[in-house]
Amino acid sequence: MSVELISSPANATPSSSYVVIKRSMDIVFSFIALLVLAPIFLVIVLSIWLTDRGPIIYRQKRVGMNGRLFTFYKFRSMVTNADALKTQLSIQNEASGPIFKMKNDPRITSVGRVLRKSSLDELPQIWSVLKGDMTLVGPRPHLQSEIDAYPNYPKERLSVTPGLLCFREVTGRSGLSFERWLELDMKYIQMRSLRTDLSILLRAIPAVLFAKGAY
Repeated sequence: MSVELISSPANATPSSSYVVIKRSMDIVFSFIALLVLAPIFLVIVLSIWLTDRGPIIYRQKRVGMNGRLFTFYKFRSMVTNADALKTQLSIQNEASGPIFKMKNDPRITSVGRVLRKSSLDELPQIWSVLKGDMTLVGPRPHLQSEIDAYPNYPKERLSVTPGLLCFREVTGRSGLSFERWLELDMKYIQMRSLRTDLSILLRAIPAVLFAKGAY
């Protein structure tokens, strides 16, 4: 079947063939990735544990498709009381909109800085892809507080399954404003297709290798 036949016109419901193929890709790729990356997972687990003996996995509730909350996983890259310290650092926020970002966030551990720069902290989300809470390609999931704090948050953004990668990750990542993130996510929703998904996956390789906009 040609790629052109598995596309979704702007604001239209995606074709059943696209949905089936996309989910099949998620299952196959995530299952293989978990097996292949198991040694790397082990190294990361040991590195975090030997650094401060705190929790290995950071869990957080994020908003998924149709507003459903799900558990979002990352390798912990910050000190164990990072959430409590966030309020004290709020005046140093370098991001626009309802999100918090600091290039030199003092809460990040030495191991965590390497994990974030290389995007290895995101690897546990492959499990979320296998479960179906996330997909390989789709808008990154936001916190409920971020959605509530943004008055013009587009409801259409919650009409798709959140993903590991989208246009944001191959266009500038943390260097982009919150408004630009939303614009790129809406662009993806309007032009989503197998061709678009594969293009983003291929563009993600140099984006991760060169760590542009990652911190």
